[in-house]
Amino acid sequence: MPGKGYAVFLSLRRVRGLPRRLVQLYAGLVLYGASSGLIIRGDLGLEPWNVLNQGVGDLVGLSIGTVSIVVGAGVLLLWIPLRQRPGLATVSNVFVVGLAIDAMTAVLHPVHGMAVRIALLVCGIVLNGAATGLYISARFGSGPRDGLMTGLHRVTGRSIRLVRTAIEVTVVAAGFALGGSLGVGTVAYALAIGPLAQIFLRIFAIPAADGGAAAATREAAEGAILRP
Repeated sequence: MPGKGYAVFLSLRRVRGLPRRLVQLYAGLVLYGASSGLIIRGDLGLEPWNVLNQGVGDLVGLSIGTVSIVVGAGVLLLWIPLRQRPGLATVSNVFVVGLAIDAMTAVLHPVHGMAVRIALLVCGIVLNGAATGLYISARFGSGPRDGLMTGLHRVTGRSIRLVRTAIEVTVVAAGFALGGSLGVGTVAYALAIGPLAQIFLRIFAIPAADGGAAAATREAAEGAILRP
């Protein structure tokens, strides 16, 4: 049975690893928002939740990033009856991603050439996968939408994939009805984000203090196909 010295050793490893984890968390969240901005400027169809964010934003006259913050906070309130526990990544996700979306769309103006639009879409999807791997590998908890899905999975007993599909179909339908952009980019994102996220989870995995990096990566991979 490990002694006190081993416990101290693990504590020191956790403290030394904290700066890297924090950098990964916030770099991942900023890049996630930036990648969404690229997809928005590509204008070939948005990610499922941003279809809703755009539709609501057009209706009430707010930016997609602002609506993302408001919707994320609303989703977080739904954690209460589901008895989900937020982490640092959960609260940070609500604000950082929305602010990064608005910053990217402010810097990057709309484009018109199809080749450029396709390039923005592809770069946005790949960057989104990398950002997902970065922030999930930091192990500071899940995003508000991930927690909603895993909470419903736990309460209903339905598979995560089924719950995810049901929620995303609902938000896409609602967003499209409100005027959100649905297109080939939406389908491409849905097909590519899972495999990309799992690749980048392996690349950015941080060894746990007790050496359980593989287990942590496997656990994170289940949530990697979910929207932060």
